[in-house]
Amino acid sequence: MPVITALETYDIRFPTSRQLDGSDAMNPDPDYSAAYVLLKTDIAGLSGHGFVFTIGRGNDVQTAALAALRYLVVGADLDEITSDLGAFARRLTYDSQLRWLGPEKGVMHMAVGAVINAAWDMAARRAGKPVWQLIADMTPEQLVDLVDFRYISDALTPDEALTLLRDAAPGRAERMATLRARGYPAYTTSPGWLGYSDDKLARLARQAVADGFRAIKIKVGLNVEDDIRRCRIAREAVGPDVALAVDANQRWDVGTAISWLRQLESFNIAWVEEPTSPDDVLAHAAIRGKVAPMPISTGEHTHNRVMFKQLFQAKAVDLIQIDAARVGGVNENIAILLMAAKFGVRVFPHAGGVGLCELVQHLAMADYVAISGSMEDRAIEFVDHLHEHFVDPIRLRDGRYLPPSAPGFSAEMYPQSIERHLFPDGEEWRPTLPAA
Repeated sequence: MPVITALETYDIRFPTSRQLDGSDAMNPDPDYSAAYVLLKTDIAGLSGHGFVFTIGRGNDVQTAALAALRYLVVGADLDEITSDLGAFARRLTYDSQLRWLGPEKGVMHMAVGAVINAAWDMAARRAGKPVWQLIADMTPEQLVDLVDFRYISDALTPDEALTLLRDAAPGRAERMATLRARGYPAYTTSPGWLGYSDDKLARLARQAVADGFRAIKIKVGLNVEDDIRRCRIAREAVGPDVALAVDANQRWDVGTAISWLRQLESFNIAWVEEPTSPDDVLAHAAIRGKVAPMPISTGEHTHNRVMFKQLFQAKAVDLIQIDAARVGGVNENIAILLMAAKFGVRVFPHAGGVGLCELVQHLAMADYVAISGSMEDRAIEFVDHLHEHFVDPIRLRDGRYLPPSAPGFSAEMYPQSIERHLFPDGEEWRPTLPAA
């Protein structure tokens, strides 16, 4: 039988802090990084690639967590994994030794998610399909089997999920054709990093509109007067018809968020992302109630499907961000997408980090084809950083993601990029010798 022969890990870091790319109110100097995992098999040419996104320090902890999963993966039957990805995900998630460190949250759960994603990459390569299409081609029954309904059946039962998926099935072929012809809408955060000057913000915002984007997002949260000025600059640059969102990256408590956001009302904010602690469901609900109709969102730091369930049940959000490398891989994200569809909550996937655009496009496109059936008033985040390091990078046209066609999850990095950016011994990180 074919088996997984090795699980290799790599600490890969990119020095994005040198240009303040990615800077926000809580993370002023991020170095976009990937704790990268490679699953090797004894089938020639077949492997699986995945990663956890971090912002630099802590990547060593995350790679150690990935390595700790070797005993659950190496030697595993490849046919069993690729034929039942739901069972594989549950086997990793429910390992009792690992659950004690969570359960289903934090560094260990993110490592589990990366290995699950690598297994999806491997399964899609074996099937000769991109992951979005692999999901979209599954029957409603197969999709339900992927989901762990423990802890969420009070919000979504397997029967409800099956009905939702069966109702969406008749239009799949038409939506797949539409996706291939038109792509999926994108919004961009590239103009709005907090460390950028006003001139750079204005220039990049105007360029985003010229490139076809119909929404941009800027970072806020350090100083309200600065935020008012920067929102004014962004609004003047993009005009009244392009959506302008803001992201506080968890900066405020409830009272501060409410008073701060009321001062931004005149800019017609499309949504406010992470106004407070990502763990505080009731705080999001309280803020939403006080600043309505300004939409409230969160999700990129939400641990798992259970917390998303509570956000939906508490009516704490108007929309959510899913993240391909935060929760327990593709499987848990499908659970979240199914709940969002039931509760009628829009999904704007988070992709602000190395490789996240490459991954999450698959989830949004699978959602459109097989789950929600909609991409209206939705968009995938786009940041214009580091795509050149991926074998199958994202493709954009007129502000829209074009669907990947290469088999896999678009997660594979070039070997030379890995070697150059290995921390701390890669060429990018070696100390520069002073001139003689």
